Amino acid sequence: QLQLVESGGGLVQPGGSLRLSCATSGFTLDFSTVGWFRQAPGKEREGFSCISTSPVNTYYADSVKGRFTISRAPNTVYLQMNSLKPEDTAFYYCAAVQLFRSCESIPQYEYREWGQGTQVTVSS
Repeated sequence: QLQLVESGGGLVQPGGSLRLSCATSGFTLDFSTVGWFRQAPGKEREGFSCISTSPVNTYYADSVKGRFTISRAPNTVYLQMNSLKPEDTAFYYCAAVQLFRSCESIPQYEYREWGQGTQVTVSS
């Protein structure tokens, strides 16, 4: 069974940076589409970035475009977050699924495996 573990969250000042990691134990993540989601207090969970393998593509929501970068390494997907804003404060999750289509077309409910999440707080 694929298990996902997020790490790298924490408290950062506005304008700062964090790098989140989504790592696996069990099976390889290398052939999976991986999405990053976040949920702020009182709000619904939203997907804002993903990376797929076939076709190879990445997606960013407008709210993070130009500030966040998703990338892969063996069995790990990273999310580099720069120019963080207070509105980025949320609990961040990664999720994975093996579907061979562009990741922006994959809704949340189709993701099969989810991590436990990591808190990101942007505050001065």
